[in-house]
Amino acid sequence: MKRIAILGPIPRDHIVTHQGDLIQKWGCVAHPVIALSVLAGEQIEIIPVVHLRTVDKDNVMEVFKGYAGVNKKYISTKNDQGDIISLRFLDVNNRVERQTGFMDPIVPDDVKDILDCDVFVFIPISDYEISLDTLKYLKKKSKGTVIFDAHGPTTACLANGERQRKFWIDRDQWLPYIHVLKMNLEEAQASWFKKEYERQDFSISEEPNREELLKFATHCIGLGVKCVCVTVDSRGCLVYYKVRGKMKEVMVPAVKVDQVIDTTGCGDSFAGGVGFGLLQEPRDYISAVRYGNALGALRTQGKTFNVFKSLEETDKLIQETYF
Repeated sequence: MKRIAILGPIPRDHIVTHQGDLIQKWGCVAHPVIALSVLAGEQIEIIPVVHLRTVDKDNVMEVFKGYAGVNKKYISTKNDQGDIISLRFLDVNNRVERQTGFMDPIVPDDVKDILDCDVFVFIPISDYEISLDTLKYLKKKSKGTVIFDAHGPTTACLANGERQRKFWIDRDQWLPYIHVLKMNLEEAQASWFKKEYERQDFSISEEPNREELLKFATHCIGLGVKCVCVTVDSRGCLVYYKVRGKMKEVMVPAVKVDQVIDTTGCGDSFAGGVGFGLLQEPRDYISAVRYGNALGALRTQGKTFNVFKSLEETDKLIQETYF
């Protein structure tokens, strides 16, 4: 049986949607773990690697109860630390964030017993949550594919709890240990900078600046990344990788939805979908991103985890969108 690890926090989320609705739920790692369980929990082993507050553990275990394929052994309260987040959406894509609880970082000791996983999906939401030593350790000890979300290293938590976008200054220290780098357009802007302050403009009117994004992706792949995925809101995802030594850029259109209800966890669900796709075909990045787009789109369709669908239904959605 193939194994996929999902690493990061499970924050207690307090969300006010762009429509003014209040939602309280468990976030981040919870989204892809449940999405993958509904998708293929009888066929794969899903391993959340998470640090929690002791007071939250029973509730999180209850959330995962009844979901097939979830190995809960690596959900730890060893240091009694976990994330608490409040999110207030200004519109469908933009939000104000505040953090009042802080997970201790995931370190090599947390993954030493799961080195045989086929895929590791890292989805940090703040810059301290994953130790670089952990990625270095996996590079040395494991043959698994590492998917890494740039949301973490481009997000800082200030002393007053406010969460703000930051430059990923030590980016090049991380890139050699990442196979698939995933981010949105804003995170890409925070990851591509000059030696003195000058923010790169990745948009031309309403369209992404494809020329600048290609330069950024080429830089990443030159340092060892195999694929760069940049999600561009409702348009889909730009995918960059090399074929026979030549850079390739592919726009994978989004899976269309009638109405967006809640976008919390869309990026996390997308990353989980990419991970699932690479479990099937380790170098088929386009197929993997289609799964990512499908799970991200499904995540927008409600306030609970009931939005996710079986493999048969998800494959049908992908078939209708792309073929």
